[in-house]
Amino acid sequence: MNTKIWHSIGVMSGTSLDGVDIVYVKFEYLDKWEFTILKAETIPYSKEWLKSLSEAFHYNQSDLDSLDNKYADYLANIINKFIKNNNIATVDFIASHGHTIHHKPEENYTLQIGDGNIIATKTKIKTVYDFRTQDVALGGQGAPLVPIGDDLLFSNYKYCLNLGGFANISFKKGNDRIAYDICAVNTVLNHFAKKRGFDYDDSGNMAKKGTLNTPLYKDLNNLPYYTLNHPKSLGVEYLNDIILPLINIYKTIKIEDILHTFTEHAAYQIAKNTYNKGSLFITGGGAFNTYLIQRIKHHTTCDIIIPKKEIVDFKEALIFAFLGLLRLKNKTNCLRSVTGASKNHSSGIISNNISR
Repeated sequence: MNTKIWHSIGVMSGTSLDGVDIVYVKFEYLDKWEFTILKAETIPYSKEWLKSLSEAFHYNQSDLDSLDNKYADYLANIINKFIKNNNIATVDFIASHGHTIHHKPEENYTLQIGDGNIIATKTKIKTVYDFRTQDVALGGQGAPLVPIGDDLLFSNYKYCLNLGGFANISFKKGNDRIAYDICAVNTVLNHFAKKRGFDYDDSGNMAKKGTLNTPLYKDLNNLPYYTLNHPKSLGVEYLNDIILPLINIYKTIKIEDILHTFTEHAAYQIAKNTYNKGSLFITGGGAFNTYLIQRIKHHTTCDIIIPKKEIVDFKEALIFAFLGLLRLKNKTNCLRSVTGASKNHSSGIISNNISR
């Protein structure tokens, strides 16, 4: 293949609502795909956006349509500012994940807001978006999508684990890449940290001070989801319908004990899914949760590798930029072995709706 260089902006917003991750990345193909992150930034959400995005789960269709447009406008403004502030001259395309409001693959439905047509129009840059809908239409989970990047960009690690709102894992099994969501992580930990007035449990210090509630720990580990075979994925619905109601049964338990117990639960479930020795490559916000990492180390036999902060923070945004590149080349970016779709396919809507 002839060498070519592509410059892309990848945009990602996760379920833990940390903010919008933006990367400016260079891709090139030599004997394999190579990348260089040139610029990267996380833009925290304002209180107004945090409120809107956290409440959108309950919106009617009209309000969701309105939010879809407003959020796309917000992303376009962020991208334009990012380009200007970093004096970026060349962008071949934007790849935007959007923000997930609903994820119900069992009902053939998933929704990521942030209309790419609006982004393309306001930035005057070709935009790839809506990466999940086609996979769900093909009978897949629509998630996780990052494993194609693990396969082509991070293949030297046995396991790739992302600790975000949910923990998801990716690894090679025979000739196939396997991936799935393991359990909730930051969606739960952040929820209870906020009851103490913090956005998150810094380094897991509150969890470390708590004690294990054995009945809750057993109930969490006995959740039916853990008996399901892959492909499988989790969304905010799982948090609201299953996890929080279960924890709320324990009315007198202290916040520190909830954090401690759930951290132990997550570490145990992660270890169950990293049962063969090898390298465990960890990214996502949870990689900075020192106590959680300690507990994973306690339970697993793998060698834990946490890369430089740039990769920890921006791996997902980087890979969505890569998904956009694969889509523009009409190459596979969704793996049936991962999502359970009827076939491998190239997913994402391409918008050239650029008014000059």
